[in-house]
Amino acid sequence: MPKPPRQFRTQAIILSRRDFGESDRLLTLFTPAHGKLRAIAKGARKSSAKVSGHVELFACSDCLIYKGRNLDILTQAELVEPYLGLRDDLERGAYASYVAELLDRFSADEEEASGDLFELLHQTLARIAETSDPRLAARFYELRLLDLAGFRPELSECVVSRQALKPEPQYFSHEEGGVVSRAAATRLPARLTEIDFDTLKLLRHLQRSVGAYERVSSLRVTPAQHNRSERIMLGYITHLLERKLESVDFIRRLRQLPPGN
Repeated sequence: MPKPPRQFRTQAIILSRRDFGESDRLLTLFTPAHGKLRAIAKGARKSSAKVSGHVELFACSDCLIYKGRNLDILTQAELVEPYLGLRDDLERGAYASYVAELLDRFSADEEEASGDLFELLHQTLARIAETSDPRLAARFYELRLLDLAGFRPELSECVVSRQALKPEPQYFSHEEGGVVSRAAATRLPARLTEIDFDTLKLLRHLQRSVGAYERVSSLRVTPAQHNRSERIMLGYITHLLERKLESVDFIRRLRQLPPGN
């Protein structure tokens, strides 16, 4: 049986990077055929390095990677898509950080094909870079990512009784992974989060439209509606991951800044 190649070429989106040694960078990359990888970009912190401008955070590059014993080594890189709108807008950059961190947390450090996840990340970064409502792009992304990761929330019927939901305020259970009707709420000892029916309709519409963003891109969602749907989704995601996401705190601090800052 032939040995796998020690070197391969792939497109990769840079999820995160940090300084490593005196002049290198340690990159977390997401690729369509090899999943999530960690690789050293030798000399990337030097302005004269060939890969220096091609491994920007949240950019897509064509990479040549050498399989190392402990860590892979990125030997060549050429920028494919910089998602320029993320570079000069703090809010867009914050949401790019959020979607990248979310994928990092939901994906394992192992080599397996992840074409759907790669395409989802690519499309979402492009949308955040261009859309007038990055929060909507983030909600759409969350629901699709949860689908692909096997944690699709149940929004169409009560997770306890399996009965259709009435058009009235309901509850959401992080532990049960879905909506609980008012009638069934007393049967659950776990803490429940209230969800108004308008928020539930918004999340349902986003979930039904997953894979076809054009169906929701023209929606006009108010800040209050965004806040309510975000509360539900982040509560569920935090429960699944058993940890808070660093990027969420930054986004919340950013919202508190006065306009123009």
